[in-house]
Amino acid sequence: MSLDIISFVEPQPSDIASPCVNVCTMDKTSGWCLGCARTIREISNWSAKPPEERRMILTALPARKAALAARQG
Repeated sequence: MSLDIISFVEPQPSDIASPCVNVCTMDKTSGWCLGCARTIREISNWSAKPPEERRMILTALPARKAALAARQG
């Protein structure tokens, strides 16, 4: 008899901190969080994402934040 084992994604090293600023409101037009400018997909499982993926996301955030600010201002 074999047992199915649920596998969980191991957290990646935490040397790349989450950019979350606890303003968790999604912009309906862009799909970006108004606080950190990430998408829901980018936010989910942040600690399990490989460092390269987290760096790519972080690189995109300044331009997104600028776009959000330009639309709000």
